[in-house]
Amino acid sequence: MIQPIIADSVIERLRSLINGAKNVVITCHLSPDGDAIGSSLALCHVLHRLGKNATIVTPDMVPRSLSFLPNMRDVVVYTKTEVKARNIVEHAQLIFCLDFNDMHRIDKLGELIMLNPAPRILIDHHLAPSDTFDLMISFPELSSTCELLYRIFLQLRMLNLIDHCAAQCLLTGMMTDTGNFTYGSDNPDIYEIQASLMRRHIDRQGLYNMAMNTFSADSLRLQGFAISEKMQLFPEKHAALITLTRDELKRFNYRKGDTEGLVNKPLAIPGIDWVVFFRQDPEYVKVSCRSRGDFSVNDICNKYFNGGGHLNAAGGEFYGTIEQAEEVFMTLLNEVVFPDKE
Repeated sequence: MIQPIIADSVIERLRSLINGAKNVVITCHLSPDGDAIGSSLALCHVLHRLGKNATIVTPDMVPRSLSFLPNMRDVVVYTKTEVKARNIVEHAQLIFCLDFNDMHRIDKLGELIMLNPAPRILIDHHLAPSDTFDLMISFPELSSTCELLYRIFLQLRMLNLIDHCAAQCLLTGMMTDTGNFTYGSDNPDIYEIQASLMRRHIDRQGLYNMAMNTFSADSLRLQGFAISEKMQLFPEKHAALITLTRDELKRFNYRKGDTEGLVNKPLAIPGIDWVVFFRQDPEYVKVSCRSRGDFSVNDICNKYFNGGGHLNAAGGEFYGTIEQAEEVFMTLLNEVVFPDKE
């Protein structure tokens, strides 16, 4: 049986805030992944069933790889329809912030949200949340925000509101944030939650194929190029680096989501225990880091790349050229003392 982990006082305040609001906005971090958009869609669906006027507003486009999720067409993208997004946020009476720990993680949308005096509720599993939220439900030890959201529904006694659509969204988030339950998933509760969601007539294999095993030809070619031509190995530091420039992305007709999972691939090499991936986006260099064991890429992203995340999975942004980002990487490479060498 899944034990409650959220204080009753927090659950009751959350219930009160939901009951007292009609217009609700849900947002998530830049470049939404399966956990961010899965939790957002699931929460939106449940709020609709409660009679709320709930809308998801994302800071930028959702990857096309997640377009199979139900009700994606209703998501409002700030960078695409700014006027509409502003109007929705300005009239919100309650704002849910999912799968991020600080307003800078949602770029210019964060500035807009901060102007609205409506209560802001954080539901997240990243380390060190900021103090800009009115109610914080943060559990970094959990596998995903979708797992945390399920636990919230459980304690709110709203599991009956999770139908097939919401279950599909929640399971997608849990699946993608754990590599299909291959990491960050040692807690047996995760499998009880998965079983509960699958009872909503979920085709797990089909969902896995759509969420994690479907790639365009351009995406496969891009990832193959990145591994064969752009991966650098530093065995003495147990490290790997992959970089992709804007021209290289353009060569392979890059679309958002085409590099999903690329940062994990060098970890398959024996002796490589942490990986940094730089992708040159229009406004900054996107940074993704992965590791195994006790090596903290969260510390690296927090110190060097304006970001953070988890012990073994973190990300950030570098505001400069990709060459300058590589120089920073070489600097930190010289500073790093790997745990087994201490």
